[in-house]
Amino acid sequence: QEQLVESGGGLVQAGGSLRLSCAASGRTFSNCAMGWFRQAPGKEHEFVAVIDGSGQATLHADSVKGRFTISRDSARNTVYLQMNSLKPEDTAVYYCAADPLFRSVVEGSYKYRAQGTQVTVSS
Repeated sequence: QEQLVESGGGLVQAGGSLRLSCAASGRTFSNCAMGWFRQAPGKEHEFVAVIDGSGQATLHADSVKGRFTISRDSARNTVYLQMNSLKPEDTAVYYCAADPLFRSVVEGSYKYRAQGTQVTVSS
């Protein structure tokens, strides 16, 4: 059974850093694009970042560009989201997602999704 399990969320002060991890199991996700989304209370599901199966191509939302970095370790079947210079507006539940198609992750029509991890940034 395919499964994505996140870790690394928590509470941090503005300007601080966190690293989220998403470990995939149950199938070979090395050929899948993997990405991150977030949803804050009262707001829509928002694309954050995506990385392709090779780890060579990435895309970050404008709202996080220069502060967040997505990466992956194919040997560990794990994708990471390094979040620096965090702002209170980054507070949300962050979801890891995966799909064989890069475009599907970007568009939010992915096949696999994790349960979500809370990130809270205090001012």
